[in-house]
Amino acid sequence: MTEAANTLPLSGVRVVEFTHMVMGPTCGMILGDLGAEVIKVEPIAGDNTRRLLGSGAGFFPMFNRNKQSLAVDVKDPRGLEIVLKLVAQADVFSENFKSGTLDKLGLSAAALTALNPRLVVVSHKGFLPGPYEHRTALDEVVQMMGGLAYMTGPEGRPLRAGASVNDIMGGMFGAIAALAALRERERSGRGQEVQASLFENNVFLVAQHMLQYAVTGQPAAPMPSRISAWGIYDVFAVKDGGQVFLAVVSDTQWTSFCEAFDFADLAGDARLNTNNQRVLAREWLMPLLRERLAGRSADHIAAVFEARGLPYAPITRPQDLFDDPHLAATGGLAPLTLPDGRAARAPLLPIVIDGQRPPLRLHPPRLGEHTAALLRGLGYDDAQIDALAAAGVIALAQGQPQPDDVAPAA
Repeated sequence: MTEAANTLPLSGVRVVEFTHMVMGPTCGMILGDLGAEVIKVEPIAGDNTRRLLGSGAGFFPMFNRNKQSLAVDVKDPRGLEIVLKLVAQADVFSENFKSGTLDKLGLSAAALTALNPRLVVVSHKGFLPGPYEHRTALDEVVQMMGGLAYMTGPEGRPLRAGASVNDIMGGMFGAIAALAALRERERSGRGQEVQASLFENNVFLVAQHMLQYAVTGQPAAPMPSRISAWGIYDVFAVKDGGQVFLAVVSDTQWTSFCEAFDFADLAGDARLNTNNQRVLAREWLMPLLRERLAGRSADHIAAVFEARGLPYAPITRPQDLFDDPHLAATGGLAPLTLPDGRAARAPLLPIVIDGQRPPLRLHPPRLGEHTAALLRGLGYDDAQIDALAAAGVIALAQGQPQPDDVAPAA
């Protein structure tokens, strides 16, 4: 382990993860980024996300950095023995399989904690225990049934959010629960099982709209047709087909906005003195502002808002973020090597600890890249490792290994 890893908050914590797709791997990535040793247990054929195309092509490289890959057939008693030896030494066991799947393999939470009473077991599920717990859930499923798709799309056209919001945030809650359980272990000396779920996560995301109904008695309208809390808070179409998001959310900002664009008539209009008045005036105010700003370029408007400290945003595509000057200046994108050897960059955790971003320490691993080293750490000799590989119980990575340690982005 490098000196940098030793200074991270979770240095010395060992995590064994049986995860796939996004939710479970996100939890492990967060723990790994914070310094934990994360061992990703994969089937001999590898995590299915290694082979996904289209919108899933970024899953494996994004959510499996700072992990070691152990490729093993846990249905073989010899493979299961390897995993149980790891679990006996672990602090956290993380999984996101359908309920009952790991029980059949002898890896139930009860069996694992009987083996290692200090173990924290993190289960990522579609639903917390209850009437829905045996349903199969996906991010899109819970967005539809949990009100998020309704809130995102126009009236009558439910639309999923443009990222795996529940999977990622569910993994975050799994990591938070794991940290809480580790803290409790310091007091009690024992581990416990914690759970996170997609559906309840989605409900948490739309809770503000639930409480809006409780407070006002009025159902929350989908975002495209909502009554905004702010007078100016929208995307404007401007010169040469450009677009820019503009926000004016306080009375002080309204005064500054009117001064910046010489809208003295609006600044003096008593119907627009307060934000709530401007909200009520949106039906005629917004078309007027769109007309007045339409002849200006997005860059010009952005420069004016920047100079005044007013909230604005360009309309950016994900691929444009590779060239974002702020991310470049702050080292927010770390260079990494993909399992196939190609170079890429990926966002680091959006936090700073003692002035530093938690670094990239391990590239997304090749399948079985760390199998041999991990087995040696469990006491297996090279002859035993070769025999297990020949029997198909484990898989060893082919080709040259990647470096274990990488420098964070400058």
